[in-house]
Amino acid sequence: MSENLVTSLTLDDLRDLLQQAGYRVEAVTDPVANVAYLRSATSGLAFDIRPGNRLAGDEGWRFADMAFVSILQVNGELPRDLVNGWNVARRFSRLQMSGRFLALCMDISIVGGVTRSHLRTHVEIWDQLAQELIVYLREGLRGSHANGADRGVESEVVAPRSVDAPNVDPATWPSAPTSH
Repeated sequence: MSENLVTSLTLDDLRDLLQQAGYRVEAVTDPVANVAYLRSATSGLAFDIRPGNRLAGDEGWRFADMAFVSILQVNGELPRDLVNGWNVARRFSRLQMSGRFLALCMDISIVGGVTRSHLRTHVEIWDQLAQELIVYLREGLRGSHANGADRGVESEVVAPRSVDAPNVDPATWPSAPTSH
């Protein structure tokens, strides 16, 4: 039995896919760029799903790729080896620093057509990576504090209030270790 190929998506299509996977999802609009996107959360970690490139000749809002993005605020300094170590060890996502913010990103392309099962698998991969990030940062920060690699460095990674999804209880956000 063969599945029909998905060759483009709308935000509504993507929201339906995420809801079928058990996520609570809301559509929001960036007030500065006036661009619509989706917001959700997994294990207390808020994330956005941003549509990518529109299909050539398409008058509607269909797109051929998307980015899953979670932004965390960093208080203090985060060891670059910690960020680089994630990128070396993980294939489907990237971790990057931009000022005081740490971004976990994963791109998904549907160019040429993919099955709904393929899309669902990418959502599952994102969920796993987001959960692994929490543990990775906790252990990495704990390890750098324990071995003295953090001399003079205080670091704490928190979810900024500006990206909290309404269905996320901030009390469930796992706290990262801090040095005193």
